[in-house]
Amino acid sequence: MCGIAGFSGPDVRPDEAHPLLQRMIHTLAHRGPDGFGFHADHGIGLAHARLSIIDLSTGDQPIHNPSRTAWTVFNGEIFNYVELRRELEAEGRVFYTQSDTEVIVHLYDRDGDDFVQHLNGQFAIALWDATRHRLVLARDRAGIRPLYLAREAGRLWFASEPKALLAVLPQCATLDPRGLAETFATWSPIEPHTVYRGIESLPPGHLLVREADGRETLRRWWDWTFPDEADTSPSRFPMDVETATAELRALLIDAVRLQLRADVPVGAYLSGGLDSSGIVAMIRGFTHTPVRTFSVAFEDGEFDESEHQMAMVRHLGTEHTTLRCTRRDIGEAFPRLVRHTDTPVLRTAPVPLMLLAGSVREHGYKVVLTGEGADEVFGGYDLFKEAKIRRFWAQQPDSRLRPRLLERLYGYLPNSPVRNPAFAQTFFGQGMQHLHRPVFAHVPRWTTSQRALGLLSPDMRAEVGAFDPLDAFEATLPAEIARWSPLARDQYVEAKSLLSGYLLSSQGDRVAMANSIEGRVPYLDHRVIEFANRLPPSWKIRGMTEKWLLRRALRDLLPDDILQRTKQPYRAPDSASFFFDGQPLDYVADLMSEASLREAGYFDAAAVGRLFDKCRAGRATGFADNQAFVGVLSTMLVHRQLRDASGAAAPH
Repeated sequence: MCGIAGFSGPDVRPDEAHPLLQRMIHTLAHRGPDGFGFHADHGIGLAHARLSIIDLSTGDQPIHNPSRTAWTVFNGEIFNYVELRRELEAEGRVFYTQSDTEVIVHLYDRDGDDFVQHLNGQFAIALWDATRHRLVLARDRAGIRPLYLAREAGRLWFASEPKALLAVLPQCATLDPRGLAETFATWSPIEPHTVYRGIESLPPGHLLVREADGRETLRRWWDWTFPDEADTSPSRFPMDVETATAELRALLIDAVRLQLRADVPVGAYLSGGLDSSGIVAMIRGFTHTPVRTFSVAFEDGEFDESEHQMAMVRHLGTEHTTLRCTRRDIGEAFPRLVRHTDTPVLRTAPVPLMLLAGSVREHGYKVVLTGEGADEVFGGYDLFKEAKIRRFWAQQPDSRLRPRLLERLYGYLPNSPVRNPAFAQTFFGQGMQHLHRPVFAHVPRWTTSQRALGLLSPDMRAEVGAFDPLDAFEATLPAEIARWSPLARDQYVEAKSLLSGYLLSSQGDRVAMANSIEGRVPYLDHRVIEFANRLPPSWKIRGMTEKWLLRRALRDLLPDDILQRTKQPYRAPDSASFFFDGQPLDYVADLMSEASLREAGYFDAAAVGRLFDKCRAGRATGFADNQAFVGVLSTMLVHRQLRDASGAAAPH
């Protein structure tokens, strides 16, 4: 795991490139503290910050092919590099390192841009073809590793994080109203948008090529895809349940085995739920890799899962470390989180994971496996069950009994909307007119989130213009989604919004790499995703039991109480983390003051003031208030950090 940066253009000269590359890559030192590497030539500058995981002695990047006509810098891991190297060496290709990176240049020599199809991994790749003066940028299938782009003065710039681009393109250090509005509505900007003017994200599963003459070609090389719902032929999924269970288990074990490849010790997160427990159980049961487990516990019982975590520790007999996280810990660490996310966030949940990654690093580990992705792949969220009930209810909209099924959801929320049947019918009944749209399942969540748009200042709202998050998101969806089952549509939207835009980014890559930790996610092995996407929907959600086939695949590896435990999403205290005895933390009082809000210009100071008073009084009990408060505060932090960075860079 590493950080990459660089730029390409016809006027790039090696002598000019080096200082710019230095400025960019040193902003990413947290991603790669073990060393820096550079390659500059006419037309190209490549930089790399290394976190040594595989081939500690000879794996420094940039890596080149034998003729030095192809050069690459790469962030991530190619898990099947051993098999690929064996295949390439059998063809007579000669390697000069033991690293996974070197297979990339050999595959490019052989297969051109289709080299990505052979990779099982999580990656952001920049490859320079010196013969043809073309730059190839590629991002992994699920969007586990980030890659940001900017175009300026005839050049294409790229980096693992926006801060590296801002270091050389200060004109981009302005928040984009549309990207900010999308964040407040759908939890993150709708790719390829970001919150910065002039900076884009390369979408997951995409490849961008810039040719010598400046022409660019963007193509999708992989996507989540599902069978047509109307296809009931036996060939659609020819396995019975027992065969499918065995096949899934074998795939998961192999994904875990591949992702354990490292020349450093490997740890694992243990949340106390099915997903992470299953990962650790497979490591213990089917590999010889020793594993240290780590978890986070909370002082507030509403969020704490330590009882279940310790049950799994006893069951598996792992050496274990628990990080105890208080509300004050979260509030005080929140500015550091925003420095690493480079973007506003609507939740504080990434902060404890950032602190946990710090504990992992303190214990001498660089790699952790996590259970992320299982809910998206196997239908684990209450949102999927909620949509199933809402569709059932929509068939008889006047029914008083059908919406009562919602009471079986969200049991982990003390202020759950299902506790009051009348309120539940109103809350979950909204958006029924969108029944046949792909975003139907997400309407209640996004309706709650976008209430924060009402906090924007009149000037910002004028710049945003007529913005409908449902229309904006659906404009990015493939036409074939209309032919998929309702659950498949819900899964696709979730994978393209919350998963890639927030969970794998602000709550994944950024918080781990803030501590030079590489997170690996076996459930997002593309073979597992492709297998699960072919499953009948009833094998994912059976009645009201989520992840039904996954539970079957893990049934003899876990205790019954873990195996049968209902999904409890990972959460953390939100607005309550910033007030103590009715007083805000000092930086919160400063940033949320009327003067600061008016200076920034993003928000209506009076409206935010009312929300501030409500949170200070402890009356912000719902998602809408909490998300709005955290969103405003994190936006103000981004603004202040941009302003301070601009001042520091200005001549004195």
